[in-house]
Amino acid sequence: MSFSKIISLFQESNIMLYVGYFFLFNTSLIIIELFIDFLIKKERRWKDSFANISIFFLNQLIEKTIIGSIGVICLMPFHWITPLSISMNTYTWILAFLVADFTYYWMHRLEHEHRILWASHSVHHSSEDYNLTISMRLSIVEGLFEWVFLIPMILIGFSPFQAIIGLVLVAQFQTWIHTEYIGKLGWLDEVFNTPSVHRVHHGSNNKYLDKNYGGFLIIWDKIFGTFQREEEKVIYGLTKNIKTNNPIKINFIEYKNIWTDVKKCKTLSHKLRIIFGNLVWKPDYFYKKKS
Repeated sequence: MSFSKIISLFQESNIMLYVGYFFLFNTSLIIIELFIDFLIKKERRWKDSFANISIFFLNQLIEKTIIGSIGVICLMPFHWITPLSISMNTYTWILAFLVADFTYYWMHRLEHEHRILWASHSVHHSSEDYNLTISMRLSIVEGLFEWVFLIPMILIGFSPFQAIIGLVLVAQFQTWIHTEYIGKLGWLDEVFNTPSVHRVHHGSNNKYLDKNYGGFLIIWDKIFGTFQREEEKVIYGLTKNIKTNNPIKINFIEYKNIWTDVKKCKTLSHKLRIIFGNLVWKPDYFYKKKS
């Protein structure tokens, strides 16, 4: 399939109409929750919510530039070299959604396990509130690299269009789960990503750290040992909160922290491990006091 054909699908395919409806539905939910919280004077960090909305609009502006197309551009070579091809129909769209959901689990998990990836994903976790505007609080640079995780989908025959939209739908599904208004949902919490399940994921409590990575299905977490039920009051935010509502600082503060640590490293291997290793590792000499 040619590059121009792929681009035309984003403009003309019928499924884009449903993506648009889904977006409008999610936006309506966010507005309704904002209105309810304002009416009942629910405790909410309003400056934090406005920062989330500002980040959302920054992302929308960026999507209108070349950065918004970089995923398609970079995935096309893999599409051209693979001998496999999956046609687009109702059944393969369902399959694409499920494969994208599996892909999302591993992308999400790796973003929590490697500091350079966490630098962008931490944006989403850095609020101490939990409401629907948090679904808007997404890194403005994620689009530069998240396409990499879709390469396996392309190599097994999905088109870049179907892979990207599959991942978009998985992400859009998760808007409604960012709320405290919906409690536990019984057996649904054992199969799907629900508000209760996702509150755990946003918790900074020790028992909640690095749990519940699933996007649509939570069974991936059960299979790979990262599932945790909501059992104690969730403390939202990071283990060390950033204390800012500046959208730019929210997006880049962890990159700054990485650079600060890199400059303190004495060897190249330590610098690389700080950048690409896990979130907590530091060289021993970081902790030695000067005599």
